[in-house]
Amino acid sequence: MEGGGDEFAIGVLISVKTTLGEEFEGQIVSFDRPTNLLVIHILSNPLLLLGSSQEGVGRAERGERRNVRVLKANYIREFSVVGRANDPLDPAGCVLDLSAIHAREEAALRQAEIDAERIGVGVTPEAQSIFDALSKTLPVQWDKTDIVVMKEVRVCNPYLPENVSGGTSAANERVKKVVKKPHTICCGVQSVGL
Repeated sequence: MEGGGDEFAIGVLISVKTTLGEEFEGQIVSFDRPTNLLVIHILSNPLLLLGSSQEGVGRAERGERRNVRVLKANYIREFSVVGRANDPLDPAGCVLDLSAIHAREEAALRQAEIDAERIGVGVTPEAQSIFDALSKTLPVQWDKTDIVVMKEVRVCNPYLPENVSGGTSAANERVKKVVKKPHTICCGVQSVGL
């Protein structure tokens, strides 16, 4: 569906049915004609906006988040204009908690660094899958291409049970069991328990 006229004007409240069968109501925050993209603030109760100055002001002050959706207008099967409310981008109605935003940014950066440290550089996909399997239950880290488990047990390339060294015998055996499992699955070898 191509947008045109005032139906996709900022502040308009619309009820939408998408080509994927979804139905929702929201307020248009932005419409970009060249890309045919709509930014819609999804509303829990659109009638509140018709009668009040800004739903977002009270919500922001209470620390609630807004649900915003970016949607290609081509994916709208049908829509109807429900009404018109104040400009959703009015700076007087926007309350931002900058300290909370900075805290979320810092947390996201820390998590990204943690996630990046979990990816082995210059290792095979099999080595990465062994690392991932070990990391589900044990503290692990990479030391170049070696996997270090619990800061004492080391798994070296080619990541076979016989390449597990260090640590207590119990820790060593536990790591060997996990290392053996991916080799059993990928190589078609099945161990028979007696």
